[in-house]
Amino acid sequence: MSAPRPIEILLVEDNPGDARLAWEAIKEARVPNNMRWVTDGVEALSFLRREGRFADMQRPDLILLDLNLPRKDGREVLAEIKNDEQFRRIPVVVLTTSQADEDVSNAYHLNANCYISKPVDLEQFLRVVSAIENFWLTVVKLPSE
Repeated sequence: MSAPRPIEILLVEDNPGDARLAWEAIKEARVPNNMRWVTDGVEALSFLRREGRFADMQRPDLILLDLNLPRKDGREVLAEIKNDEQFRRIPVVVLTTSQADEDVSNAYHLNANCYISKPVDLEQFLRVVSAIENFWLTVVKLPSE
């Protein structure tokens, strides 16, 4: 029996420090995974559509999406993903600094699969990413393409 294929994760995060922390936490995951990182909403949609330099990328099994992004806001990206037949089944975890009730409500209205506010404390941030990894990569059965 062959080993299961790695889980493909797309991290959409403009803050290099937060991206590095998420990268380090996910790298330690018990489940094999490939994490790709893009820094804005335009790149995220190009990645999903396999345009330009993203032509050879695998479709992600899970998207970790910041809301406050340059060029195209995370809210717009979430709306486009969930309104597109070929992408809407990809789980999107909103991982953002915003704790505003309006952002939480709007993200769920746009069909985010969950909403997590990034803690400012390093240890808490690592625990949150580890919890995402434990749930989404270990417990949940993700849809295949």
